Amino acid sequence: MELNVYKIDGSKTNQKVQLNPEVFGITPNEHVVYLAVKVYLANQRQGTHSTKTRAEVSGGGVKPFRQKGTGRARQGTIRAAHMEGGGIAHGPNPRDYPQSLPKKVSKIARKSVLSSKFKENKMMVLEDFSMEEIKTKKVMEIFKNLKLETTNVLIVTKDVDKNLILSSRNIPYTKVQKAPDFSVYDVLNSQFVIFQKGAIQVVNEVLA
Repeated sequence: MELNVYKIDGSKTNQKVQLNPEVFGITPNEHVVYLAVKVYLANQRQGTHSTKTRAEVSGGGVKPFRQKGTGRARQGTIRAAHMEGGGIAHGPNPRDYPQSLPKKVSKIARKSVLSSKFKENKMMVLEDFSMEEIKTKKVMEIFKNLKLETTNVLIVTKDVDKNLILSSRNIPYTKVQKAPDFSVYDVLNSQFVIFQKGAIQVVNEVLA
């Protein structure tokens, strides 16, 4: 299994990279992928939603009107849940949503989505490059050269490139991640995955 290496100007080089069949050639496990996405999305939740109970809302220190003679149902407080401005019954309160997956399961999930991208020809390898300055226009030129300017793209780099991250953040549906820190959701949510040559070597070793 191998892929051609391209330059950032869109031309093909004479180099090829070998893909580890244990990483890019397995039969995808859809259930494991589902579990990985479920855990990822759960861990993104802040859990800061909050409502006030009848004990926490203001007012209600006295009976709103007399018990009899008004023709209305008797009420003891305006803080009751059925009253306007009253407390919320059984409402959400701050909580944590974190979940976790066993390392082996997480690894199978990532190998599954990478294998799917490879089979769908939705993967490309670029020569190692770095951004000398923060320039969104430069990244757009690279996408244009690769004919990916209207595509949801995930760029996987060998090292953290802050200039590349900052240059890409204003481009819709574009994300930059360091290998092998990308998630299953990152790969699934992208239409095309671009690997730097060095990043492929890291993925081959870490996920094998």
